[in-house]
Amino acid sequence: MGRLFGTDGVRGVANRELTPELAYRLGRAGAFVLKATAPHPRIVIGKDTRLSGDMLEGALVAGITSVGGEALAAGVLPTPGVACLTRMLGATAGIVISASHNPVEDNGIKFFAASGFKLPDAVEAEIEQYVFRTGETDGQVKAAGFSHTDGLPAPTGAGVGRVYPLTDAANRYIAFLRQTVSGNLKGFKIVVDGANGAAAQVAPRVLQELGAEVTPIFCQPDGTNINAGCGSTHPEALCRAVRDAGADLGLAYDGDADRLIAVDENGQIVDGDQIMATCALHLHRQGRLVNNLVAVTVMSNLGLHQALQRAGIKVVETTVGDRYVLEALQAHGGVLGGEQSGHILFLNHNTTGDGILTSLQLLSVMQETGRPLSALAGQMERYPQVLVNVRVKDKQCLEEPAIKAAIAAGRERLSGRGRILVRPSGTEPLIRVMGEGPDPVEVEQVVATVAAAFERFS
Repeated sequence: MGRLFGTDGVRGVANRELTPELAYRLGRAGAFVLKATAPHPRIVIGKDTRLSGDMLEGALVAGITSVGGEALAAGVLPTPGVACLTRMLGATAGIVISASHNPVEDNGIKFFAASGFKLPDAVEAEIEQYVFRTGETDGQVKAAGFSHTDGLPAPTGAGVGRVYPLTDAANRYIAFLRQTVSGNLKGFKIVVDGANGAAAQVAPRVLQELGAEVTPIFCQPDGTNINAGCGSTHPEALCRAVRDAGADLGLAYDGDADRLIAVDENGQIVDGDQIMATCALHLHRQGRLVNNLVAVTVMSNLGLHQALQRAGIKVVETTVGDRYVLEALQAHGGVLGGEQSGHILFLNHNTTGDGILTSLQLLSVMQETGRPLSALAGQMERYPQVLVNVRVKDKQCLEEPAIKAAIAAGRERLSGRGRILVRPSGTEPLIRVMGEGPDPVEVEQVVATVAAAFERFS
């Protein structure tokens, strides 16, 4: 079946690929592996608002308790809230049931370690080994004292695990968020797009408790409308709402609220690169940017690099994925980094991307400087970017001489003024061709030429 865990947990269409049976085995294997560090592992479980979340949660809980683990059920809670509670409660691990910005039919299961960081690859590999493990024969399994065909322990009586509802999970997370900023947000008029997901209740509430006037939109989840024409991947309605309301800004989250895309007072989108530039430059001026560095991915806009480098801030570049941004920050001793998509890390506050936390940090900059979001975002020039996805039969075609020559020619044409980036998709049979530079017409021509070189391999 290949590797079960991807870069962001186990993903698939719920009840078809990500089945209750698989969720049960993940819960069972995960709790058993974690017994190495805790005889009775306590695992926090949170989920987004997808209808399939209840089904998968029930299966996970059954698996955890079947090996004697304890499940701490947090209910609907943003992904960063689960990471936060895992640390706060001294739990053995955390599990999030969510497919982030994906459509409602998808879902996912992601583990956090006791530290609040994602599980190490080696631990995920061990869990995967037990997920697919079966006994030699039912007779041998029973003779060994086990009643499950995976050969893992099956305690009975008082040895079976318990389930503890965390009825105050949202309150604990909100209290954590509030202490990450000083002062209040009185005078701010904010439109909040909750993506009909995990942020729908928490985000408006924390902003209101800090004194802001909040207009919530897409904050009425029904189990099927998560990310549907809304949220960080579809901020168009938020842009209109900000203009109509005369608001200071708009905030759009994704389904599990680990991303933020903002909208300024003019209804213009402010992406993750611009948010990072705003926060990094402000922290740098105050002498609070730890080790004076920011980690970004290769997809971040050239304008972000230039804005940070002009200020004397070191830029560490990584491959695409928040996992790699985190690794870079840990390796270089930084605390701020992220992706253009709005998945931003403030490691001095939380261990994973946190959209609501990012909102508060951005609002703090606006509050402390007295400047509108448009002016703060304008500190970074955003170069036009063109992205084309080319479907290919084999991604190894990147090694073909004709392809290499086309890419080299594109880079030569944009040399000193822009760039061309060609990379394979990690999940689909696609080659992504991205061009960037001050002249959008020229960039489009270069990208089209490079993309055309792949046609014979499609």
